[in-house]
Amino acid sequence: MRIALAVLHLVALGIGFGAIYSRGRQLNKLGTDPEALRRAFTADAWWGIAAILWIGTGLWRALAGTEKLPSYYWNNHIFYAKMGMLAVVLLLEIWPMVTLIRWRVAIGRALPTPAELAPIGRRLARVCDVQLLLIVCIVIAATMMARGYGAQ
Repeated sequence: MRIALAVLHLVALGIGFGAIYSRGRQLNKLGTDPEALRRAFTADAWWGIAAILWIGTGLWRALAGTEKLPSYYWNNHIFYAKMGMLAVVLLLEIWPMVTLIRWRVAIGRALPTPAELAPIGRRLARVCDVQLLLIVCIVIAATMMARGYGAQ
């Protein structure tokens, strides 16, 4: 079970990283590529699936003690830094998530023109870039924890 959870956790990381990268690139293309919005929606859906899987397996691994005892995590300052970075990624996700949900709902009605969406898309793409950087930092923190750093 512990191997399966670890594999799922890492697979979710890969899917999520690729999805965020793709979503950001597609949001940058709004106004120039007629299929960009559809592809951004697809990437966003994959990001949602990956986030659920990533958080779910991470909580399971930390709380069930499949790798290390829960006390290892609760007494590790790098774990708290890692969770803080994850919290920032999730907080940053609020605006893109709400915006893309609104755009999905509006498709059947009066969605703004691609030219009107483009400036918002570029700003949302910058959010994706910051999220990607934070995810790389989370991976660095996880690697450090796996090697015993931060344990008290």
